[in-house]
Order: sequence, then structure tokens, then C-alpha cells
Amino acid sequence: MLAAFASEKNPPESCFHPPKNLRTFPMTQPSGNSSSKSFSIHWRTLEPPPRGRSNRLMVVALTGLLLAGGYALLVSGLSLVFQQALGWNSPWLSAVLFFVMALAVFPLRQGLENALFNGRGSPLRRPIQRAELSEAVSRMDTLDRREILIRLRRQLLEEFGIESAHVFLYDLLGDSYQAAEDETGRKTSDLVFQPTSPLVERLNKIKGFLKLDETDAALMDELRSERARLSLLNARWFFPLPGNQRLLGWLALSEQTSVGLTPAMLEAISGLCREAALALDRAQMVSEMENSVREMNILTRVAQGVNVTLNLDDIYELIYAQITQLIPADQFRLILKSPQGDGLVQVFFIDGEERVSEQENLYLPAEPSLESEVAASGRSSITDDYGRESRQRGLLPLTDAVYAWMAAPLNAGAEPIGIICLGRRDPAQRFTAEQLRILQALADQAAGGILKVRLLAESERRARQLKTLNEVTRQLTSTLDPERLLKNILQSAVDILNCEAGSLLMLDEHTQELVFRVVLGPVAHELEGQRMPADKGVVGRSFQTREPQIVNDVRSSKDWFSKPDKMTGFVTRSLLVVPLIVKDNVLGVIEVVNRQDGSNFNLDDQELLTAFASQAAVAIENARLYTLTDQALAAKVEELSVLQRIDRELNTSLDVSRAMTITLEWAMRQSGADAGLVGVVLPEGVRVVASQGYRDELSLFENDLLPAERIGLGRVIEQRRAIRSYPAAELPALFSQASSQVLIPIQREQSVIGLLLLESRKPEVCDEEMLEFLQRLGDHAAIAIANAQLYSAVQSANVAKSEFVSFVAHELKNPMTSIKGYTELLAAKAVGPVNDAQANFLAVIRSNIDRMNTLVSDLNDLSKIEAGRLRLEFAPIHLSEVLQEVERSTRRQIEDKHQTFTINLPADLPPVWADRTRLVQILVNLVSNAHKYTEAGGKINVGALRSKNEWDENGPAEVVHVWVQDTGLGIAPEDQPKIFQKFFRSEDPKAREVPGSGLGLNITRSLVEMQGGQIWFESEYRRGTTFHFTIPVAEQ
Repeated sequence: MLAAFASEKNPPESCFHPPKNLRTFPMTQPSGNSSSKSFSIHWRTLEPPPRGRSNRLMVVALTGLLLAGGYALLVSGLSLVFQQALGWNSPWLSAVLFFVMALAVFPLRQGLENALFNGRGSPLRRPIQRAELSEAVSRMDTLDRREILIRLRRQLLEEFGIESAHVFLYDLLGDSYQAAEDETGRKTSDLVFQPTSPLVERLNKIKGFLKLDETDAALMDELRSERARLSLLNARWFFPLPGNQRLLGWLALSEQTSVGLTPAMLEAISGLCREAALALDRAQMVSEMENSVREMNILTRVAQGVNVTLNLDDIYELIYAQITQLIPADQFRLILKSPQGDGLVQVFFIDGEERVSEQENLYLPAEPSLESEVAASGRSSITDDYGRESRQRGLLPLTDAVYAWMAAPLNAGAEPIGIICLGRRDPAQRFTAEQLRILQALADQAAGGILKVRLLAESERRARQLKTLNEVTRQLTSTLDPERLLKNILQSAVDILNCEAGSLLMLDEHTQELVFRVVLGPVAHELEGQRMPADKGVVGRSFQTREPQIVNDVRSSKDWFSKPDKMTGFVTRSLLVVPLIVKDNVLGVIEVVNRQDGSNFNLDDQELLTAFASQAAVAIENARLYTLTDQALAAKVEELSVLQRIDRELNTSLDVSRAMTITLEWAMRQSGADAGLVGVVLPEGVRVVASQGYRDELSLFENDLLPAERIGLGRVIEQRRAIRSYPAAELPALFSQASSQVLIPIQREQSVIGLLLLESRKPEVCDEEMLEFLQRLGDHAAIAIANAQLYSAVQSANVAKSEFVSFVAHELKNPMTSIKGYTELLAAKAVGPVNDAQANFLAVIRSNIDRMNTLVSDLNDLSKIEAGRLRLEFAPIHLSEVLQEVERSTRRQIEDKHQTFTINLPADLPPVWADRTRLVQILVNLVSNAHKYTEAGGKINVGALRSKNEWDENGPAEVVHVWVQDTGLGIAPEDQPKIFQKFFRSEDPKAREVPGSGLGLNITRSLVEMQGGQIWFESEYRRGTTFHFTIPVAEQ
């Protein structure tokens, strides 16, 4: 407790003033009766001490004598003046006397007192002053210590003529004797004397006073170590101030200026000191009680503050502010054990009165130090010279800016959680055991609060980390995109552990190097894509050992791989590396660098990141498998797409040569072979149908026929699978520069119908996957080739059929023309009269001839259409002209059944682009069908409109829409899908009554489509039918 503290209302100048950059904390004053008010001192001004009874009598006697003599002189003088004897009891004289006494008695009395007792030359002065001082000091029990000392010094300086007076008092907190303040509040001397000082020991032994006499050799020898300090003090006389428990201090006086101090004066000063010591002892007791209360108040405020404050930084500032109110210090450090127990962390640092953030949140060196001893042992420590103490004990000094140093452990539970360190820069100042006791008491109060807040903060941090881990785990399963997944994984790892940077390195299976796939941090763009050996650095060690690695000081690690830092300029201090392992396979590593708060990585961080890495590795493997599956699926889809394109190309051509050429082109394109051929297998060898990449190698073979033994055809036919082979002397390659070749059979059912040969300069023409594709290509080609062969046979049959039909039609038309001609001559009675029966027979003959002629014409047209030999002659045609011709051709038939035939054409109908003859044939067929399947009296309507082509997206933009509508039998729903088939005849009894071949609508549809149009119908059974078709508009 500071002895200089008189009360909280008047703190000494050495009292701590908080730094400007610190926050202040409102504290609740403790309740109860133990307040400082209970021990405050009530001051009153020191009045002049009353004089003694003898002194008062002497002044009264002298005053009376002076008044009597003055009165006698006054009477005599007035008698002389007025030439008349005046009586002593004259009323006028009495009045004057009373007036003079009223004016002069009190000044006269004061003058006498001053002349007798207060003058420097007065022999009565010293005894009276000693009595006054003794009485004054005896009344100082109600004054504070500072007031006592000020008055004591003033009296000594003024009354005894002392040049200088110093009062040294014991400072309990400083455990030293220091000079007291003067009237200005400044210490009269900066000298400090320790309790072990020879001067203090000598003053403890004497009961009077001590005079420094140069002639006293024994005394000078005893005070030899203090002579220099005493010379600075310029004091000759030392008067002890004794106390109950220890020497309270002493009074150090210089020699008087005019005359020396007489024994009586020395004795008076000694008595005065004894009386002052009693007052000071009483004041010291009150001050100590007040300081005890002050200490209790601070302890209470610390206890309350740490219990209500949940912010560690606020608690640190509170502890600093309260401690330095009781214990002045130039340096304040608060050091805590890391939560993981892997070192000491300096969390709070004050130098002077300024907080130095750069020195906070730093791990202390691992070497032994005074700080680490206190933290390990849980016992406080104090020293007068921190540096010397550390060197003598072989410890590492962690600061070189202080001399006096002390530290108290923060004891909470079985082990300390840290320490509080105080330091002083002045080598003359030191800490005391009492200050250490106070520091330990405050440290004990603070430790529980710090531990509680740290545990709460750690719990909240872990809860946040686990919550983030759960959220991240859910997010990892929400994407299968590898790049996005890797970025999410690294970002989550950096966020969970609050790090400056991070890297995710994946193994390149081809080069066995670790690749920086994803990098976060200030130099991310410089590292992404870079490679490093899988056995170098901390990352390599983690990858090789499959274990997490923590390095909190990379400079001290022998495994540190500094190349990335040198390349980017980034400064790595600490890092945590965890391998990504799935199914006993290391995919890569996650590396997080430098905690944002400067703290070290610990086992909790390692366990958290390991748990996260396990989930991340599974997600990466799932994404990889998905990617592989997706790639395989994509490859399969691509292969199917290629095969589909091949099939499409093969199916668009039913030529065997073209099919084989397409097959060879795709095989060469997909495999990258340098040369190849495809051919048809014949009994005598392989006839080459298509080839690529060969120069003159195939010219050696006649008719492009390769001998079976020349290309190993026998093995292919025997094994019926693709065969890899390598050119040898007995079986050289066709391609002169070939190093490898592959033979793929093209087989259909159980026979090999073709052969695909590919040759390459590379050691392998293709891998297994490509070989499977080529086999499937051969299978597809086999179908196309077989279809082409079948189509060729069908085409040959169709040609033969068409030729036969054309021949028959031609041969039948000649006799039918003759028959028809002679029948018409007979019916016209050109050769004689014809009766009714004969006329009927001739009509039947003529009808059958027309029917046969129609049938022969239809068969001829159908054969030409199927053979692709029907030629069309396109030209702009006006539809009205075509319909006029149709009307003339069908008029007699329509009139015979009394049917109504109408044509509705707009005047602005444009010409169409068509073959006139075939367009007439289309409309005649449709009108004839309407006539035949419409009962007598029915209606037939033909109409047309210009329209957008909404029926054929790939056809011309504008068409003429033509329709033929009747009110006939209609088409049964079950017959409608088959209406355009060849030779189709409805099973409807009424429809069967009408003769027909079933070819008309089929031929009509073919003719419409050949001219770029579409045909369809709408029919309602027994209500009628409407046939529609389109024909392109002729370009203007």
C-alpha cells in the first residue's frame, strides 16, 4: 500500500493515470461499512497555540506599567501646558485616557508580545517557541500526513532559520525511505534509502539525533557507502522519527545560517520530531487503513469486472488499469498459456502508457525464461534486475527494457493459466514483497474470469466450427463439379480455422507430383497450377506419411520447403497440413497457413481439419467417380453418337462400296491410323473396296484382290474377333512404314463378309477401348453392307420386275388398242346393223378395255416410280387450266350419275411449279374417286387457296392448297390408316361394289410428294371425304 496516499480525494502525483488509448470501466462501489469514508480524516486549520499563564501575566504587567507611566506623563504635560495643576481624577483626563486605551492597548499588547517572544534577538523567544511547537504538534492528530509535514518544515525553516529541511518517510509499497513533498507538491529530494542502508540502521539505534561530523572517523567509516548521497542531500543534522513497528523516517536539516543550533534548539527539535512521529504514526495507521480499503475496493472491482465482462480484451484492460492504480509500473505484460498448452502467448502489452499491439498475440520463445518458470511452477517471482537475474540463472531474457521485475501466476485450478508481469526502467526503483502480495491477490481474482471467458469463447468457437463443418459437409454433397467442389473445400477449411491463406494440392498420377489445384490468399494467382515434388517439404511429409502435420514456426522446421514463398514473396509463419485419404489412397493434401489472430495451430485444429478432410476426400472421390462415370457416359454417348452418324451415313447409301468407304473413313478418323483398307471377303481372298494412306503398295495386286494368307485372313475368320499383329518377315505389313496393325472382321450372323485393316507407325494402333469401338463399328458396317447387298439384290429384282411390267404393258397395249378400235367401229354400225343385245356386249367389251387400259397405265407408272425412272417436267402452270382439262375428262361420267361438280378458285391464284401431265393425273384420280364413291345426285367440289406452308417445315415457304370434297360413302375409321397402301381395297360392301385396282391413291401420293407437296384427307363415314394436297407456288 502506498504510504503517500492520504485519501482518495487527494491522491499523490505518482498515482496511475490510465493511458489515453485504454478504455475505462465503470465499477460498482462495494457495499457495507468498509468504505473509505469511514477512515477519512477531517481536517481543521492549525490555530496559533495559546500562550502560557506566566507569559500572559508578564504582558499584562508591562502593559499596566506603560499605561500608568503614560497617564502620569499625560497629567504632568497637560498641567504644564495649561499652567494649571490637574487632578488625576479629572473627568476630562479620564475621558482622554479611556480613548487612548481603546486605541492603543491592543496594539501595545501585541507589540510587547512580539518584542518579548517573537523577535529573533529576544532571550524569551526559544522557550516560548518550543512550547508552541510541542502544543501544535500535539494537536496534529486530526491532520493528514502531508499537512503535518508541510507545517513541520515551515516551522523549522521560519523559526529556526534552517536553509533546507528534508523529511524522509518509509514507503510501505516501495519498501524504501523517500523524501516527502513540500508545499508545491514536489519531493524535496529524489534520493531513496533502502531499509538496509547504514544511515537507516544508525538512526534506528539512536534515540536523540545524529550529526555528521567529518572528524568522527568511526561514523564516517560506518556511513562510507552513503557519503556521496549525503553530500547531495546537503544535510548535517538527522533527527529520527520513531514508530511502533519500524523507523517512520527522519528529519534531515542543514546548518543554521546566522548562528548554530544550540543544545536547547536541538533538544527542542528532537522533541518536536518525537511529537511529529506520534502524529505521523497515527496518520500512517489511518492511511494504511484507507489503502487497505482502497485495495479491497480494487479487488472487488476486478472481481465484479471479470464476472460481468465477456470480452477478453476488456478484461485485460481492466486488470491493467486496476493493478497500476496500486503498483506503478513502466511495463505491463499479460501472458497466457495457449489453450492447447503448446506455449506461452503474450496477449497484452503496455510500454510506458501506450498499448503496443505489435507485441500482442505472439508466442514466447520455447527456451526457459523467468516467465516460463513462473507459469510452470505457479509461484510468484520478484527481482531487482531482470536481465542480471536471467543471465545468472542461464535463462533467456524476454525483455531488456526493465530492471525491477515481478510476476504473479494466474492460478485457476490445478495449473496456472498464465502470468502477469510488471517492470520498472529506473534501476533505483524496485518492487516490494507487499506489492507482490497485492499483485498476486489481483491475479487470483482475474484468473477465474479469464479462464471462464476463454472457456466460453473456446466453446463458442468450437460450436461455430462444428456448425460450419456440418453446413460445409452438406454443401459438399450438393455439387459434383470437381473444380467448384475443390474451391468450396479449401474456402471452407480456411474459414473454419480463420487463416490467412490455404492451398489444396492434388496428386498428378502421371508425373507423381503435387499440383496446386486451388489456392486462396494474396498470392493465389501466382501459385495456381504450380507443381512441387510429392516428397518435399511439410506437405510432402504429410503426403508420404499419411498423417497431419503442424508446424508453428516454419523457419525452425527442417522439412520446410521455402520455394513457394521465395517465388511469391508471401511470408509463411505457421501451417497445418492434412492429407486427403479415401479407400487407403492419398488423393492430395489440404494446407492452411497463418492464423488470422496470430495464434498457433493446435491438436484441436488438427482434429477438426482432419474430420473435415475426411468428408472432403469422400466428396472429391465421389466427384471423381461421377466425373469418370460422366466421362465414360459422355464417351459412350459420343461413341453412340458417332455410331449413329455412321449408321445415318451408312443407311443413306445402300451402295456397298459407299458403305465400306464410310466405314473406313470413320475408323481412320477415330483411331488415328496412318493407312487402312476395307474389302469384301471372297473365297479366293479380299477384294479391296476402299483404301486410304497407301501409295503404290496395293498396285501389286491384280483386280484389287488381296490373297488371304497375305493379310492373315485365315486367323480372323477362324477367331472371328479383332486381332492385333506386328509386321514380321513372314507376314510383312502392306504399309511400308507400319509398326503395328489391327484386323477387324466384318461379320454377319455366322460368316465374315468383310475385313477392315488399319496400320500405324505407332507401336500400337489403338488401345483396348478403341479396339472395342472398332469392333462395334465393324458390326454396324456389317449390317449396312448386308443391307446394301440385299438392297442391291432387291433393286435388281425391281428392275427385272419393272422391265417385265413395262414389257407386258407394252405388249398388252397394242392388242387392246386394236380391240378398242374395232369395238367402237362395230358399235357405230360401220360394218352393219347392231341389235340391242349386240350393243350391250360391245359396251361391256369397251368398258373392260378401258379398265384394262387404266390398270396397265397404273402398273406402268408404279413400276417407273419404284424403279426411280419416272421423269417429271416442271414448269409454271395455271391451276385453272388443269381443272378445265379434268372437268372435260370426267364430265360424261359425272353427268351419267347426275352429280354436281363445282370449281372454286380465287382470281389471284398464282401459278404452281409442277409437271402438267402428272398434276392432271393427280386431280383426275381424286375426282374419279369422288365420282365413283358418291351416289347419284351427290356433290363434288374442287377448290384452291394460296397459303403459308404449315404442313411441311422443310418444304417451300408458300404453296397452293388444293382440295377435292365429295358427299359420298366416306372411309371407315379402320380403313383410314391403310388408304394409301398399294392394292388396298376396303371391306365396306358398298365400296366393294365400285371396281378398282387399289393403285390410284398410292400413285397419287407418290406424284404429289415427287413434286414437293403433301397429301392428306379428312373423312366422315357415310358423310363424305375431302382429299387435300399442296403444290409449290412457282417463283415469279
